[in-house]
Amino acid sequence: MAIRIKSHWKDEARDRSLPEVASALAFIAWRVALDKAINLHCERFVYRDDAQRLGVIQEYLAFLIQVADRLSHGMIDDDERRTLVTEFAKKVFAHVQDNTQDLLGPGDYGSPFIALLNERSGEYAEYSFADDGPSYAMLRHLGFEIQTLMGGGQENRWVIDQVMDKDGWDAYKSFAKAFRDLFE
Repeated sequence: MAIRIKSHWKDEARDRSLPEVASALAFIAWRVALDKAINLHCERFVYRDDAQRLGVIQEYLAFLIQVADRLSHGMIDDDERRTLVTEFAKKVFAHVQDNTQDLLGPGDYGSPFIALLNERSGEYAEYSFADDGPSYAMLRHLGFEIQTLMGGGQENRWVIDQVMDKDGWDAYKSFAKAFRDLFE
C-alpha cells in the first residue's frame, strides 16, 4: 500500500526555518508510521488492541527520528542538526500525545514516548547507516522491537521478517525522499 506524501513547499522560493522543516517532517513521519502499522494489519498480523497498534507506530517513529538524524549528518552543521532533530522529536511527541489521547483517553502518553526514544537512540547508535540507507541489522532491530511488542504468537511469528524485509525499508525510502525534498 502506497501513501501519497506532500513533500514540496507551496512557495518554494521562501526559506524555511528548521522548526518549520521539523514540523513537516513530524507530520510525514506520523503518516508513514501509521501506514506501516495499517499495512501489518493488512498482511494479517494481529493487534491485541489500539494501545498495541499505537506502540508499533511509536517504534516506527523512533526509527524515523534516527533516520532523520543520520540523513542530516553532513548535510547541515552540527548545531543545525541538533536543532532539527530536537524540534522534530518535540513535534512527534505532540503527535503521539494528541493522537493517543484521542484513542485511549486522557493521560500522559508523550513522556513514555520520550523514554522509548531515548532508549532506542542508544540502541540504534550501534548500527551503521550508509548512503543507501539503514543497515540490515538496524532494520532487524526495528523488526525485533515490533515483534516483541506484538507478541510471538502463531499469527505474529513472521512480523519481524515483514518489517525487516519490506515495511521498514519502505518506511525509510518514503521518509528519506520526503526529507530530501523538504531541503531542496
